[in-house]
Amino acid sequence: MKDFRSVADAVAEEIAAGRLKAGERLPPQREFARLHAIADSTAARVYQELARRGLTVGQVGRGTFVTDAPGAPAPAPALSEPADSRIDLELNHPVVPEQAGLLAAGLAKLVRSDRLESVLRPVGPAGTPAAREAAADVLTRGRWRPDPDRILFAGNGRQAISAAVAALTRPGARLGVEEFTYPVLKAIAARLGVTLVPLAMDDDGLIPEAVEEAHRADPLHAVYVQPVLHNPLSLTMPARRLDHLADTLLTSGIDAIEDAVWAFLRDDAPPLASRAAERTVLVDGLSKRLSPGLSLGFAVAPAAAAGRVAGALRSGGWTPMRFPLEAMAQWQADGAVDVLERAKRREAGVRQEIAHRHLGGFRTRSDPLSYYRWWELPSPWRADTFVAAAARHGIAVTPAAAFTSGRHRGPQAVRLGLASPTRETLSRALATLADLARSAPEDFVGE
Repeated sequence: MKDFRSVADAVAEEIAAGRLKAGERLPPQREFARLHAIADSTAARVYQELARRGLTVGQVGRGTFVTDAPGAPAPAPALSEPADSRIDLELNHPVVPEQAGLLAAGLAKLVRSDRLESVLRPVGPAGTPAAREAAADVLTRGRWRPDPDRILFAGNGRQAISAAVAALTRPGARLGVEEFTYPVLKAIAARLGVTLVPLAMDDDGLIPEAVEEAHRADPLHAVYVQPVLHNPLSLTMPARRLDHLADTLLTSGIDAIEDAVWAFLRDDAPPLASRAAERTVLVDGLSKRLSPGLSLGFAVAPAAAAGRVAGALRSGGWTPMRFPLEAMAQWQADGAVDVLERAKRREAGVRQEIAHRHLGGFRTRSDPLSYYRWWELPSPWRADTFVAAAARHGIAVTPAAAFTSGRHRGPQAVRLGLASPTRETLSRALATLADLARSAPEDFVGE
């Protein structure tokens, strides 16, 4: 199956070479699809991409024409200095070519007049029985399948995290977190008046003894942890570490918030919730699995905490809309969720190969199924100067300091998000960053 971006690139080359001239009309989308042996839905995305790049313009009733507007954007992001466009290696939104077609088919069944009224009715954090059953299937990993009656819904994954923190802590509470943690959690904790307690990690992830030591010094109310494909380090806890952490939580009476938003890429890795179900609120989301604009959050809460999590969702205004619940259930029933998860695992592998090709000579850390790469910069580069220098080349990367949960600035490292650009753009950006790292820091950036 052809990627719509590669087809759009070919048309862009035709325009750049003058073989398609300003004012020339492109064929209707269905005819274009037949000419290029692609699906009609792919042709539609090609035309949308060309318009986004400023290369074509659509005229109602007449068709799509090559633009003759002066100063139209270049067909691909520029990596020259100063940059004319921005390549985003900060945000991470996996997209695969078959995504639009699969999702459109499910949505078409929801917008029929005989169903639309029901799917637009309001719903609470418990959703519907059908939505909970579908969500349990979506969240199943290995031999673990959550109890549908324990599943609650939020507007998105971040809201599910917020509700879990609000439910398990209180203002002034101590929340243990990995020494490198999800930056949004830091903002959530600050808003809720919760103190973050950094906990040591090693190559297997969070160290259970660090949890015990911190709890002895001053009791922890809860721990936030990412056991599978940790962001930003891409670490996954082995079974023995997961068992040890579960024992620590159960023995110490500490609740855990398990962030599983990337765990669908490692469906063989069991969750902490399978080891310490009565102490763990597992939170997850739909957008990474399916599409950035499809937001729905999940919280699998033990019976003792379910009422508090539901109350936090209501009081925070974080309850879901019914439409994404119905869409999720439809996509699960159609098999679209499974197809897209498998496609995104394959795509992660391809992008990690691209990263290894350009960064193999540097000190980096990742996982073959991760969309992140952690890069320990060569001396004399500092993370802040490298981020600034990368920005001069139109590339946005995230410094290590964004992930540190303590007061220290962290190592001289950056996190690269590999998902959002096209493969070609990603390759060019990483080649540019590799060349940059081999050079001396720019004088204008700092000492």
